[in-house]
Amino acid sequence: MKFNAIIVALMVTSLSCAATEPALHWGYEGENNPENWGHLSPEFSTCETGKNQSPINIEHVFKTHHDKLKLTFKLSKQEIINNGHTIQVNVNDGNTLEIDNELFTLQQFHFHTPSENKIKGKYFPMEAHFVYKNKNGDLTVVALMFNKGKPNPELAKAWQQMPEDEGSTATLSQSVDIKALLPNRLDFYRFSGSLTTPPCTEGVRWIVLEQESSASAEQIEKFHSIMHHNNNRPTQPLNGRVIVD
Repeated sequence: MKFNAIIVALMVTSLSCAATEPALHWGYEGENNPENWGHLSPEFSTCETGKNQSPINIEHVFKTHHDKLKLTFKLSKQEIINNGHTIQVNVNDGNTLEIDNELFTLQQFHFHTPSENKIKGKYFPMEAHFVYKNKNGDLTVVALMFNKGKPNPELAKAWQQMPEDEGSTATLSQSVDIKALLPNRLDFYRFSGSLTTPPCTEGVRWIVLEQESSASAEQIEKFHSIMHHNNNRPTQPLNGRVIVD
């Protein structure tokens, strides 16, 4: 929400799947909206010319037999940031994902409303991206959809300290239990894609969970109101890519 090699610098502060905000301004509205990202700078050209871009509409899936997700979790200090494009939670070491016989460590997770990826043509009210990196700097993104429902107690831990001003940060008094934030079942779709923000670097492993979590309408609206607008990139062409289940 890769199997490509990625720029390590993009993992420190991130947007959709990036971590460092480029000096050049880009956004989701006006002249700097997603349709124009590729024209804003030569560094962003992949946003227009890339053939394995994210997000996508997930359909026409090939059924396969694959291992379950191998995830480990560790509660530790977390920092929440409003970087102007999303609300991001930075985490310490100890949360890992093992895939393709490689170990990836969670760097941060952040949110988009509405969702960036679609499943069978459907947008969801909100989507979280958990950004993992291995020792070579390659990225895997695990994407989690949220439907409107009961208030989410783990989101509430972050939402009560959500910074309203761009550039503001806070240390969470209660760390989000990532395992509790995820659904009990972890079936997933997998495909190769890109960062969903400039420079749209390709080679990212994408894991989109099939099961959703819930968040209240108030929780979703609070995030959206602080962002002041939608912060999702439109879906991109598949260009022959295969999605496996």
